[in-house]
Amino acid sequence: MMMKKAATEIFEAGLRAAAPDACVARHLHISGSRLCTRGTVLDLDQLRHIYVAGAGKASAAMAGQVETLLESQIHDGVVVTKYGHGLPLKHCRVMEAGHPVPDAAGMAGASALLDMVSEAGKDDLIVCLISGGASALTPAPADGISLADKQDTTRQLLGCGATIHEINTIRKHLSKIKGGQVCAAANGARVISLILSDVIGDDLDIIGSGMTAPDTGHFRECRAILECHGIWDSVPEPVRSHIRSGMDGRIPDTPKPGDPIFSRVTNQVVGSLSDALSAAAIEAENQGFTPVVLSSMIQGEAKEAAKVLCAVAREVRRSGRPAKPPACLLCGGETTVTLKGNGTGGRNMELALAGALALQGTFGIMLLSAGTDGTDGPTDAAGAFARGDTVSRAKALGLSAEKHLNENNAYPFFKALDDLVITGPTRTNVMDMQILLISG
Repeated sequence: MMMKKAATEIFEAGLRAAAPDACVARHLHISGSRLCTRGTVLDLDQLRHIYVAGAGKASAAMAGQVETLLESQIHDGVVVTKYGHGLPLKHCRVMEAGHPVPDAAGMAGASALLDMVSEAGKDDLIVCLISGGASALTPAPADGISLADKQDTTRQLLGCGATIHEINTIRKHLSKIKGGQVCAAANGARVISLILSDVIGDDLDIIGSGMTAPDTGHFRECRAILECHGIWDSVPEPVRSHIRSGMDGRIPDTPKPGDPIFSRVTNQVVGSLSDALSAAAIEAENQGFTPVVLSSMIQGEAKEAAKVLCAVAREVRRSGRPAKPPACLLCGGETTVTLKGNGTGGRNMELALAGALALQGTFGIMLLSAGTDGTDGPTDAAGAFARGDTVSRAKALGLSAEKHLNENNAYPFFKALDDLVITGPTRTNVMDMQILLISG
């Protein structure tokens, strides 16, 4: 229990470092009549109106900090966030919507956001607040594509093991709002986009599907991705037709680098997984563990990643490499799960379950894998804990770890063991964290 408590406190330290209000406060401030962010200083007295446009799981909390800073100077604001992630704001309309599969509420939110942005002009400022989840939360289907088409395509992408880079490449090309198209609607207004990163490498055109960033992808990549994962023939025909039209040049592609619509746009990452891992390392050291940050770029199949991470932990236990126990291995990123069963779970619980199998019979190793947004898959859990006796404890309850893993059914497995990580909505999102504690 002591290691479980320590792992939880280390995870919570990472969450605090990625808190949206703190991230915005570190990068946006007022000096006299000047609004300042990295590399950009604006005279507030020269602006006609200030608009706030937010999308993502952390957007309401980010908007709260912007309201604290700008108060009544905000002319209008629209923030679209996940159900349960909203906050009461004074100057921004908060609209909650579905994630990870888009819904009608998200479509209404995207429409309201685009309508507001289109009211702006060259003498106005739009403060955009973008975080993970923005893609699913703001569906604005391209002409000829229905919400149902996007929902079907999204479900297939989520289930086939596609990476977030691949998913968002396709989302951008099926949308009227993503891939820099917010800037196209802004009528030359000044845009400052503050971005909380939930993608490996902090690629601006992938986070939230690059709503304010030039798009480096093309229609031909969309077809290649769908074919690679074997779902080209199963996605809706309107989606295939739209992609073919883009490849043939019958419809325009998304705005690319060098497009003049980005000449008055500043995109800035204000928080990322690296911030969370750094803070977690400090907390681990405070608790007497030697911290080792392995990577902020973990990806691939969750159960395969688990095998590698647990092998490193066992090496620490056996030989003291790369650190002598007591040690804390820290990493994170965004793994994927290729669905083969009809169970309930998420990539972090899947990683923890595979980790439990890899750790069975060992002593003194604790694994925590959890999403910083507080949600793992379509569940109320952020992730799960695993250790060397997890499999044997489950057997005593009549549960097979192998069977639950094969059925992608980690949630009920860990629920029965009281080993779920439950945080509730954290209102941030900087991907997933894995914490491996190795006792002395």
